[in-house]
Amino acid sequence: MSASRPPLESTGQPLTLRLLTEHDLPAYKRLRDAMLAAHEAAFTSDAATELQRDAASYRHRLHPQAGGRALFTLGAWVDGELVGALTCEHESRLKVQHVTHLVGMMVADAHQGRGVGRELLGRALDMLRREPLLETVTLSVSAGNTPAMALYRRFGFTRYGHLPRALRLSNGRYVAKDLMSLDLRA
Repeated sequence: MSASRPPLESTGQPLTLRLLTEHDLPAYKRLRDAMLAAHEAAFTSDAATELQRDAASYRHRLHPQAGGRALFTLGAWVDGELVGALTCEHESRLKVQHVTHLVGMMVADAHQGRGVGRELLGRALDMLRREPLLETVTLSVSAGNTPAMALYRRFGFTRYGHLPRALRLSNGRYVAKDLMSLDLRA
């Protein structure tokens, strides 16, 4: 699945969205390592631990046909460079098979504010709406991440919970997380 989208806002560069494959794991790891290092408060994983992992260890984030366990990881590419990614994980337990989780949403700093996140989220939700079992999508977002929260709200996500002191950063500061959900059937 690959589709070219309209050019990125303010750059004119075409954006391509497609599912990541095993071949893409080194690019995914580079993007992930950079994002974790630059934005400690935005991610639950810590940069030092993740830096020690090899690219193949992220195989579980690929879709089942690529040998992974997640529904998919969608990548955003500009001129052959992975500039954004979003993973969708699915519940396998019978009572919660209708629930899926968006995790690891990231857009490279140089491409933030240009519509990459909007395109990733829109495409991911389109894909999830085609899954007959799915009804609910959840995510968590750092409470102070105003741009991300605004994006999620524009797509219809609502806050259903707030976890104070969800993350303890390397400097000892705490960051709260807001829990959000979207009804795919609405």
